[in-house]
Amino acid sequence: MNQETPNEQSTSKSESLIPEIEEPAFGWTPYAERMNGRFAMLGLVILLLIELISNQDLFTWLGLR
Repeated sequence: MNQETPNEQSTSKSESLIPEIEEPAFGWTPYAERMNGRFAMLGLVILLLIELISNQDLFTWLGLR
């Protein structure tokens, strides 16, 4: 029978709740791809908000219309 003290048991449960943080690395890593995707989504949302506020689209800003 496993006889852990209450402190040991609570420590093992709290350690399992702490997420593992990935270390940033150089190159095309899953971390870099995830961050790239997040920044791309953020840029798209900002672009849409600016278009909504200004009532002009991107092509008008670039002088293509």
